[in-house]
Amino acid sequence: MPNPSRLRAAVTAAALLLSSVVAGCGDDAQDEDLTAQKLSWKDCPAPSQAEGGGSAPSPLPDGDEWQCATMKAPLDWDDPKGDTIDIALIRARTSGDERDRIGSLVFNFGGPGGSGVSTLPAFGEEYAALRTRYDLVSFDPRGVGRSAGVRCENDQRLDAYFQQDGTPDDAVERTALLEHTKDFNAACEKNAKKMLPHVRTTDAARDMDLMRQVLGDDRLHYFGVSYGTELGGVYAHLFPRNVGRAVFDAVVDPTQTSEQGSLGQAKGFQLALDNFAEDCVSKTEDCPVGDTAQDVKDRIARLLESLDGKPIPGIFPRELTQSAATNGIAQALYSKDFWEYLTEGLEQAYAGDGKILMLLSDLMNGRNENGEYSNIAAANISINCADDKPRYSTAYVQRRLPEFRAASSVFGDFLAWGMVSCTDWPVPGAADHPDVSAPGSAPILVVGNTGDPATPYEGARKMAAALGHGVGVELTYQGQGHGAYGSKNPCVQTAVNGYLLNGKVPAAGTVCS
Repeated sequence: MPNPSRLRAAVTAAALLLSSVVAGCGDDAQDEDLTAQKLSWKDCPAPSQAEGGGSAPSPLPDGDEWQCATMKAPLDWDDPKGDTIDIALIRARTSGDERDRIGSLVFNFGGPGGSGVSTLPAFGEEYAALRTRYDLVSFDPRGVGRSAGVRCENDQRLDAYFQQDGTPDDAVERTALLEHTKDFNAACEKNAKKMLPHVRTTDAARDMDLMRQVLGDDRLHYFGVSYGTELGGVYAHLFPRNVGRAVFDAVVDPTQTSEQGSLGQAKGFQLALDNFAEDCVSKTEDCPVGDTAQDVKDRIARLLESLDGKPIPGIFPRELTQSAATNGIAQALYSKDFWEYLTEGLEQAYAGDGKILMLLSDLMNGRNENGEYSNIAAANISINCADDKPRYSTAYVQRRLPEFRAASSVFGDFLAWGMVSCTDWPVPGAADHPDVSAPGSAPILVVGNTGDPATPYEGARKMAAALGHGVGVELTYQGQGHGAYGSKNPCVQTAVNGYLLNGKVPAAGTVCS
């Protein structure tokens, strides 16, 4: 079995309980100018349960310590003098000469719902070159982790929620799925009612502009990954003149509705599964989970079908259900580095042991080995439902199933039925899709990966076009996994580092392989 700590560290960015209704909300109105606040940087504590738990971040390779602080922001940006919330920040001061310092480089690693405070230290070494001229900074966006983190269900109820049948086959199962969804959404309203209207991406973008000012930067230098590209695009739309050097990696298609995004993910994860199967059977030794690429995929489909009616032992006392297995397979497709775990997990599942696939599923859902959940699931649903205007009925999903199944026989049903998660949400969604047009912005480097399962490659071109002529500059990486910079591809890293460190914009249409 793979080392759980190694695997957990590897997927922190992808997988990333507070008491009271809203953690960090101020009770009284404030009169001070929040742009003038001074941050009190201190040694970082261990991540909270909502941030994923674990130990305090280890010192950087040069011995410097990570520093943490909290920034006050308005709870409601339409009432900037009203109640405030605390936004949790983390930074590593630049390792270079202070005279060469450009400013702060702010990271968002995606989700939505991922804790930047717990994620940045896990990948700090990957960004060592950028630290030579920047303070590396990340944060828990509002609704996430220590930043007024949204709370919905307790750990025991989340176990049951994630074990439910996510691909109903008949009226009884459809009713059960809807009831589970209603219960979860009602729990979110009960436990976080004050916060839910204020977790939209536009709110987080305004927090980032306040952060820029509090950090002392004239412009926001930014590195957004996955959902972080959507957040960055919304920021650029709202504050185009405040954009400094910015990179979007693993790019969300800003022109899609939530339905189109789900369908795109079905195609993306199916492509990644195809690539995994081809890779397995192309190796010199025998592929242990199939004789041909099609055989690999057929055996996976049969496994999931059998789990629908008869789960197998997982991590005691839980069983590996069809939903958990599908989640685990999807998690392993986020990076080619995880394919070995997927192979081993499938081997074990075929022999009746679901531990590895369940471990992967737990990582996707933010569950640690002690049975405690981060708030990534609650934050993810809260932010998505606050952002996305469409609400889908079960009848609508049933009509759309054939197209989703054509996109992916493995993931199609799962992603189609996921569209009902916002159906009974207590807060209306803001728009069909975000506006990222940013005339007047500095160039933004947009990096797309042709093998990306979660944010399909086509999204990079759509983002570059939507940002506007002279703003979005597209770079293509012909690779596998979610994102490009973390692949350590020299061509990608040279282009990204060249722009962020030296202001050199690569030629639009550059291809790295």
